[in-house]
Amino acid sequence: MVLVTDFRTQDLPVGERFASWYDMTAGALIPNVIRSDHEADFRASARVLELGRVQVSSLTYPSLETRRPASMVRGSDPESLQLMVTLRGSHRILQGGRDTTSGPGEVLLYDTSRPWHGWANAGPDTVEGVMVQFPRALLPLPADKVRQLTGVHLSGKEGMGALLSGYLTQLTAGATAYTAADGARLATVTLDLLTAFLARHLEVSARVPPHTHWNAQLLEIRAFIHRHLGDPALSPGVIAAAHNLSVRSLHRLFRDQGVTVAGWIRARRLERCRRDLADPLLHVRPVRAIAARWGFTDPAHFSRAFRTAYGHSPQEYRRLHQ
Repeated sequence: MVLVTDFRTQDLPVGERFASWYDMTAGALIPNVIRSDHEADFRASARVLELGRVQVSSLTYPSLETRRPASMVRGSDPESLQLMVTLRGSHRILQGGRDTTSGPGEVLLYDTSRPWHGWANAGPDTVEGVMVQFPRALLPLPADKVRQLTGVHLSGKEGMGALLSGYLTQLTAGATAYTAADGARLATVTLDLLTAFLARHLEVSARVPPHTHWNAQLLEIRAFIHRHLGDPALSPGVIAAAHNLSVRSLHRLFRDQGVTVAGWIRARRLERCRRDLADPLLHVRPVRAIAARWGFTDPAHFSRAFRTAYGHSPQEYRRLHQ
């Protein structure tokens, strides 16, 4: 199931804020020692998604220092990995003899079974990041290889890193819309993306299960389609070439999901058009212009496709939703 917990220290009396954050992170995330120059009025927030054994958290907080000493590891060790995507500010961690700092768009991986010493630097604002915590046993990669990546600088700005960062950010932002049935699916997708991201850095992709490759590749392709929806030239051939696939392999990926490539593109374009037609800020924009913005070059074809999908012509839909 999907259990969502939102926590804001600003909702508490000033004198209780830091202690409440300390207790929350120990219970919901992992026990560690926290110190901050902002303890007198500690303003922080967390949104924690429980996806079965996978946990994804969106976090904001002021500058602070954390320690997870060996005594704390012995007292509480879930044998998990934590992956932090830094969105604002910076994170620095010492673990296993490595000293690494990550800034916006960068990723850090660390191990709950090994002591660490960390710092978060907010600068003039706050630190913001998205963290995933998951049992090491769920990762279908050699444990000794994965350990090579802990405390190492990893990029989340391009390729699989950008896909993972964008996915995790959107996952937490849309948390309140998920149903109980979504939990297992989201956990699988999250682990597949994590596996593909780490395997890319380890160059052990041959040892990744085939379904993980397929799921990660499909997510990467869908992200590419979303970025190019407005291009009328977007086609299976263009998509396949951009991902070093044959057109047949591309069609097979989508067929396994019960849709065609063209059908999936058309549905996404229609959804973007539907959203724009219902937007009061765009009420003066011609229907033809909205259709063209999302890749429909033939107004008559667009009108027929829209009516088939939503039961109204574009003009009727706009009038109903103004």
